[in-house]
Amino acid sequence: MAKVKKQPRPKAITPKGFRDYFGEEVSQRSDMLQAIAGVYHRYGFDALESSAVETVEALGKFLPDVDRPNEGVFAWQEYDEGGKGDWMALRYDLTAPLARVYAQHRNDLPTPYRRYAMGPVWRNEKPGPGRYRQFYQCDADTVGTASMAADAEICAMLSDTLETVGIPRGDYLVRVNNRKVLNGVLEAMGLEAGDAKRDDVLRTIDKFDKVGEAGVRELLTKGRLDASGAFIDGVGLSEDQAAPVLAFLTSKGVDAAKTLANLSDAVGSSSIGAEGVGELEQIGDLLAAGGYGADRIDIDPSVVRGLGYYTGPVYEAELTFEILDEKGRKRQFGSVSGGGRYDDLVKRFTGQEVPATGVSIGVDRLLAALREKGRIKAEATGPVVVTVMDKARMADYQTMVAELRNAGIRAEVYLGNPKNFGNQLKYADKRNSPIAVIEGGEEKDRGVVQIKDLILGAQIAENATLEEWKERPSQFEVPRGDLVAKVREILAGQG
Repeated sequence: MAKVKKQPRPKAITPKGFRDYFGEEVSQRSDMLQAIAGVYHRYGFDALESSAVETVEALGKFLPDVDRPNEGVFAWQEYDEGGKGDWMALRYDLTAPLARVYAQHRNDLPTPYRRYAMGPVWRNEKPGPGRYRQFYQCDADTVGTASMAADAEICAMLSDTLETVGIPRGDYLVRVNNRKVLNGVLEAMGLEAGDAKRDDVLRTIDKFDKVGEAGVRELLTKGRLDASGAFIDGVGLSEDQAAPVLAFLTSKGVDAAKTLANLSDAVGSSSIGAEGVGELEQIGDLLAAGGYGADRIDIDPSVVRGLGYYTGPVYEAELTFEILDEKGRKRQFGSVSGGGRYDDLVKRFTGQEVPATGVSIGVDRLLAALREKGRIKAEATGPVVVTVMDKARMADYQTMVAELRNAGIRAEVYLGNPKNFGNQLKYADKRNSPIAVIEGGEEKDRGVVQIKDLILGAQIAENATLEEWKERPSQFEVPRGDLVAKVREILAGQG
């Protein structure tokens, strides 16, 4: 009889491009999402939770091809005996599902429709450092109005949100630009719609933050040598043709009025360009009326990300404080949010243009920023641990932990093997617990409990002399009835 081959054990590894989130990371994200939702709700936006799975047809941007049907998204074809089942995919953002929801339910929804959505999205892309295939987005959008007041409101809400979650004024800037101004610049260059060079110019503009004005000039004209010494072909424009782009990218003035005047010069006689400049002026006036100055929200033509996707105003929130990179060099933290006006997305479903504008916040990036600023701790504070000195008295310990929980204090009874008391304290240390509660038989008879301040104890053990240790005890004996009050007092002191 043939020997049955043993089934190999599965490898306990996270799939490439994904990661696991533990305790405090999950709690911090939940707290942040709740804070952001509070701002969105205050602005009159309603929550929407749509399906994590959409048809690939509805997603639109990524379509299955012959060689790799799941290009860009995690997609599969539903089983169908005729081989014609629908292609389904995990959503890659929260905007495409909104377009489908609005098109499907528009007769039942108010116009404009203001919604916010939060949740994970999935992208089938090559992972890298800090770049995962699953991550959280936090969006707010207004669908059904072309008013610049909607765009101004989104910018104001973004500013308020950053301050609410703990990014102080002065450490961030919401910067605003407009795709229509760029369209005007392209017209001024003599590049009409359909001209293949328009896409080349857009790709070059997108490199402005990396190569600067001189680099963009070279890439638009004759080409340039990159840092590695390789030559990159230029678009082939003349210096005169490239001039409007450079004027557009460098038109930031000392104030909004000067910036707008410079943009007007850059677009020349283009009507679409003039319309874009006018929209930026409207947004600036509306924000000024709401008390949002240039120290919080600023018109800045150097914002070029997403210009190929958006149809009007574009905005980006950048954190301006410095951090040290992996090589110890100072750099700005960078962007944590972006958005803009997209008037063509719903049209795919309805055949009619439906104006829309919205913003997406990178929650994980914001959390990283708050850790950099010391606004939140990377390590969680664990629960108060009630130790077990006598298994036969488990009911007494459960009574203690119930009293603590009813007082709003996070607490647990040690549920491992209580035989070795040292292991219980090691467990509390591994949980980063602030306090251990101890009641042996002798304490029970005297009606007292021992309360050990584990945070202070660790500090004393690390730094204090013997004399200081004696003067600053980290363990307290209190009457059993004072358990909750003493635990509260110690926690307050630790805080």
